[in-house]
Amino acid sequence: MMLEKLSDGLQSAVNRIIGAKRIDEALVNDVIRDIQRALLGADVNVKLVFEFSNRIKKRAFEEKPPPGTTPKSHVLRIVYEELVGIVGNGLNIELKPQTLMLVGLQGSGKTTTTAKLARYFQKKGLKPFVICADTYRPAAYEQLLTLCEKIGVSFYGEKGEKDAVGIVRRGLKEGRRYDIKIIDTTGRHALEHELIEEMKKIHEIAQPEHTILVLDAAIGQGASEQARAFDEAVGVSGIIITKLDGTAKGGGALSAVSEIGSPIAFIGAGETLDDLEPFDPNRFISRLLGMGDIQTLLERAKEIKEIEPKKILSGQFTLKDFYEQLEAMEKLGPLKQVIQMLPLGGMGIKLSDEEYEMTKEKMDRFKVIMKSMTKKELENPRIIDSSRVTRIARGSGTSVEEVRNLLKYYKMMQKAMKGMGDRGKMARLMKRFGV
Repeated sequence: MMLEKLSDGLQSAVNRIIGAKRIDEALVNDVIRDIQRALLGADVNVKLVFEFSNRIKKRAFEEKPPPGTTPKSHVLRIVYEELVGIVGNGLNIELKPQTLMLVGLQGSGKTTTTAKLARYFQKKGLKPFVICADTYRPAAYEQLLTLCEKIGVSFYGEKGEKDAVGIVRRGLKEGRRYDIKIIDTTGRHALEHELIEEMKKIHEIAQPEHTILVLDAAIGQGASEQARAFDEAVGVSGIIITKLDGTAKGGGALSAVSEIGSPIAFIGAGETLDDLEPFDPNRFISRLLGMGDIQTLLERAKEIKEIEPKKILSGQFTLKDFYEQLEAMEKLGPLKQVIQMLPLGGMGIKLSDEEYEMTKEKMDRFKVIMKSMTKKELENPRIIDSSRVTRIARGSGTSVEEVRNLLKYYKMMQKAMKGMGDRGKMARLMKRFGV
């Protein structure tokens, strides 16, 4: 789960405010200390953390709550706004013909991110063209070629050629008819003089609309130094943070944006080529605070024709509907990511790691089980008692426990999504944060 420890720490602090009988200086100080621990534990820059803390304290006691706003809602909104301020603004890369140049150190995930970025624009209806200018890492050419072939994206590279500048010049000529040209540049273990000069020459030739720095979330506070060095070399207009789902130290990369003033364009939070999300600070903080990110979930659903967002989010779907939508829902991403976009924390629903975990294998097993159910059982799961569970298990070649697990997952999803339909509860939650 993306920055799970940070999310848990922030939600705990927010819940302390929500559960308080009155807002006073002692409570605000306690909440600030809780948030400080959560942020420092995620490797957010110490200076940023204390500046953030001072702003909350100053605003909480000096700003008057807007008319009709309770002190509790006022403090919650301040916390929300200041957290958004830490991660800065998002960079919205327009859907128009342009050239993008990706830079970063070796091991940052730059090559995979190049393919993910191409896939992103491809899904938006544009024609991407990828140029492999990484002549330093031997496997870079093969890796990027394989990834591009997998998603049907046009690729240009010259295997064995060491002149990266020449490759880019010829590649741009070859791809001039394409909408989006993405250049994957050389990454090394350190930002050396030779690499800087190469990047400058490529930048001069390509004249990219955006020069994007790819940062590994696990680098922690070292991200700030990297960001400054690349910005001084070629001018960074945006940042992509990779592997944010696999580290507890992503706060260092997130706070690096404040060092150079460059916004975050995308975050990588998964292993598939579809796991690249445009970064929106409000949605990101909302997810960390347990308020979910319904807007992103619905945007994903709109890209998949088989999914009916209104029906799914109504919580009224049957097991029959669940079966029909299961394959389509896989396209939204791992269930863990999907559930993280629902406002479960804000609605008092806490799921264990076991409940979050649903692999493709489990989903396939669930479909097998549902094929052994009668039409009545699929349309009205409430009639499935112990004897029916035993019969279904035998018919599907599975165990009673697996059948019960399916019913548990189904009820869990129905409950979570049905909570979305409680407009009053949802409205109260959003109002607290001034959203």
